[in-house]
Amino acid sequence: MTNTRSPRAAPATKNTRTKARGAAATPLHFAVIGGGMAGVVCARTLVQAGHRVTLLEKSRGFGGRMATRRTEFGGFDHGAQYFTVRDARFETALRSNATAVVRPWSASTVRVLDELGRVLASAPPPTEPHFVASPGMSALVNLWAQPLAHPELHGNLLARALLDTRVTRIERDALHPEQWQLRAEDTQGGQQVLGGFDRVVLAMPHPQIHDLLLASGLAPELRKALTPVHVAPCWTLMVAYPQAMQPGLPHLGPQWNAARSTHHRISWLARESSKPGRDPIERWTVQASPAWSTKHLEDDAERAKAKLLKGFAEITGIRATPTHAVAHRWRYAQTQTPLGRSHLLDKALGIGACGDWCLGHRVEDAFVSGLEMALALA
Repeated sequence: MTNTRSPRAAPATKNTRTKARGAAATPLHFAVIGGGMAGVVCARTLVQAGHRVTLLEKSRGFGGRMATRRTEFGGFDHGAQYFTVRDARFETALRSNATAVVRPWSASTVRVLDELGRVLASAPPPTEPHFVASPGMSALVNLWAQPLAHPELHGNLLARALLDTRVTRIERDALHPEQWQLRAEDTQGGQQVLGGFDRVVLAMPHPQIHDLLLASGLAPELRKALTPVHVAPCWTLMVAYPQAMQPGLPHLGPQWNAARSTHHRISWLARESSKPGRDPIERWTVQASPAWSTKHLEDDAERAKAKLLKGFAEITGIRATPTHAVAHRWRYAQTQTPLGRSHLLDKALGIGACGDWCLGHRVEDAFVSGLEMALALA
């Protein structure tokens, strides 16, 4: 990966400019459930169109699988590893307001591995540049979420974001039956009811959307439309070797910084310190294949960690005991069978669904899905 050009400017479509900049003819109150890339992009676009938006996220922060795990040894991009830029609208958004955090990443000498973890060959030169957010992948979503998370700092009275808030049920508003209310709970088990929503957007993994709608007794046709979608899990290992920070020992293991395989139980691994804007301590993020992760889905974290450490040693030759080693399970990680369209919308109910699973598993798939969901509603 040697191409290091920055995202070039590309004009937004007339439809995008009109809806994003013009005030809504009839402002509505939207609930957007899910604070990953799709949810944040959808919420931002609706606010830009003049609507009021409440963004709800069950975790402590934004990002979803564009996550960065912070440790005393540095960060790990334990979800999405990088992103490409193919859609002109994504390119425009990055060029317009994300140049401060987006960096090209040339992962020198990506290796292709066989089923035993042995190097087969160097990967061919990339046909498109690869980018990361700095200092971690979560930085991009956090940047775009700022007007929602801190509306008072942006003079934005149309947005608010609620973290640590898990929605458990969608139902008709008790005071205004033409609107929706949400039952939610926080991490301490506290209960609350949020009402007055004209529309609800579900920007979550598709099984969670299905389960929430089922628990709410809503949208059977929308639930049925989710049936063909298949998203595989992923076990991810994060290891750090601060002992490599010694004079004359720039790093441990191989000279290359990333490798992929379609046969080995490890499908991807990358040296975190090779990414721009990262801490220099030797750190690797290791991701298991969809097939292996599915087979070992219910393994406990320590068992999965031990198996992935063994595979990591086979591939890299690094047999030193890492100072830091943690395994994380993504139950919904890589889309195997996408929906095939950018979003779902039940116009009669005013409930929509979006996410990367609609189009694929790329970061820009999530962006496009969230954007087109908002444009369909705005």
